[in-house]
Amino acid sequence: PATAATAYRPDWNRLSGLTRARVETCGGQLNRLKEVKAFITQDIPFYHNLVMKHLPGADPELVLLGRRYEELERIPLSEMTREEINALVQELGFYRKAAPDAQVPPEYVWAPARPPEETSDHADL
Repeated sequence: PATAATAYRPDWNRLSGLTRARVETCGGQLNRLKEVKAFITQDIPFYHNLVMKHLPGADPELVLLGRRYEELERIPLSEMTREEINALVQELGFYRKAAPDAQVPPEYVWAPARPPEETSDHADL
């Protein structure tokens, strides 16, 4: 059976302006979702341009944002494992730092933004 991570396929044409993301969730929801909670508390600090936002009553979602903070897509995280979420975030091009306070190399400052020529390579996904 397909998992949540394998079921989600990025639409690279729609995500061509992807520059940042946030995970939205309600703190109370996290108590029953140990995998998502582990990702939020232990992994998000390592990712550049990825933040956490608490919203009352919200199911956990990865909200992909464009250059002007416009919403490009929402991906539900409730059914995903920590490993699947990490794989998805990395597939989307988010830079993972060696340590939460580590410097981001200049070529990754605007990550995960992709030049238009790279976007077309993924159009078939």
